[in-house]
Amino acid sequence: MSINIENLGAVLFDMDGTLVDSMWMWGEIDREFLEKRGIEYDDIFQAEIEGLSYMETLRYMKNMYPVEESIEEMADIINDMARDKYEFEVTYKPGALDFLKECKKAGIPCGIATSNNRDLIEACDRNLKFSEYISVIKTADEVGKNKPEPDCYLLAARDLNVPPEKCVVFEDIIPGIQAGKAAGMRVYAVKDDYSKDIEDEKRKLTDGFISDYHELLSID
Repeated sequence: MSINIENLGAVLFDMDGTLVDSMWMWGEIDREFLEKRGIEYDDIFQAEIEGLSYMETLRYMKNMYPVEESIEEMADIINDMARDKYEFEVTYKPGALDFLKECKKAGIPCGIATSNNRDLIEACDRNLKFSEYISVIKTADEVGKNKPEPDCYLLAARDLNVPPEKCVVFEDIIPGIQAGKAAGMRVYAVKDDYSKDIEDEKRKLTDGFISDYHELLSID
């Protein structure tokens, strides 16, 4: 499968599970954080926080588990744990770097719209150097509205000076897909082990589904 780039104005990515392979680490971090405090981790937690922003996730954890630390203290501790993984362990999704290079070669601007926070995005960038290809980054916490609201994507398109209907979005979870669709953009779902149980739904809601960005590299 390929994307016809004729009349394509911009490419917008979610970050975790879409542009970079990082979803695996969050369950590990949450489990380790709780177990160090003698609290049993519940697997339902990851499903419940899907689509939440970073601070919303911390507030949910604080309400769900008897954690003594304040939300601000939790943020500092978990941020430190995640920063190390982003800077040294996280990799691109298969073919993503080659796709970014191809977009740059074709003069197509790229942006990120994510529920993650700026500090961790910068740590990931120190590792993967995606800022060489990404012109705009919008976070849900900074925008003030999280996915499935379309604001992150609409503001990224605005900053790139590209109409929404000429943008293509890549996403891995349902709230993100809904956000891209609500923004009036074409949306492609990306395969990720974390969301494999909803793969059929992702296929139904989107304009296409990819397992590997190399599937798109026939752009010319």
